[in-house]
Amino acid sequence: MAGKVKSLLSVATFNVNSLRARLPLVLAWLAANEPAVLCLQETKVCDEDFPLSEFTDSGWNVAFHGQKSYNGVAIISKLPIDEVSKGLGQAELDEQARVIRAKVAGISVVNAYVPQGSSRASQKFQYKLKWLKGLQRVLERDYEVDEPLVLCGDLNIAPSDNDVYDPQRLWGDPCFCREVQDIYHELLDWGLVDVFRKHQKSGGHFTYFDYRLRGALANGLGWRIDHILATKCLSRRSKGISIDLELRRAERPSDHTVLLAKFAQ
Repeated sequence: MAGKVKSLLSVATFNVNSLRARLPLVLAWLAANEPAVLCLQETKVCDEDFPLSEFTDSGWNVAFHGQKSYNGVAIISKLPIDEVSKGLGQAELDEQARVIRAKVAGISVVNAYVPQGSSRASQKFQYKLKWLKGLQRVLERDYEVDEPLVLCGDLNIAPSDNDVYDPQRLWGDPCFCREVQDIYHELLDWGLVDVFRKHQKSGGHFTYFDYRLRGALANGLGWRIDHILATKCLSRRSKGISIDLELRRAERPSDHTVLLAKFAQ
């Protein structure tokens, strides 16, 4: 039938907040959903201790970039993972394991864990802004806007009032302020599309629920700071995107949950 979608390519992102603590959850989710690509952030495991065989024994390919106790990113796929690179290519910004890049099924995958920023008066916030600008330079230098690319990850940016549960009270947070929103929109202006907002215009859809806030999940007190951004040629192929809250409801969950997008091949 003309125009019929024959198959879908699914891409997911998940800040796991310690891979070893959440390994059974990740493996069970992979078995149930079998995405083409799963991007993990905050794996908190150095490369020599990465639980590689837990994935490869089930047929998954993995590329990872980690450090002990903090940060860490990984790309998981049953498809070949090619052209793997780590970091932004700037020594000051690459002291922490926060980005890994690769190609899967002809799609460039950039998996990023953007610094949180502590407070806007801190040096950590200035580092966050520098890091985001470094990421922007990598996109401009190494990629073309007309190639299929996804930028996935915990970007630690809530782009608009619709992306936090209380915009008036939370405004000025290092993840919800003009400085980071401006950079986010510069990424979109370069040629990326917020795939979630392509399909869902309304607020109240969140990927992060703070552990410290009692009843956050039950009461919808969340943030949308995990994103899947795609170049326009790939975004046009997107068929849907969803937030899987079941992982946040699980025993010993991460404070984030999975965002899953599907694209026509």
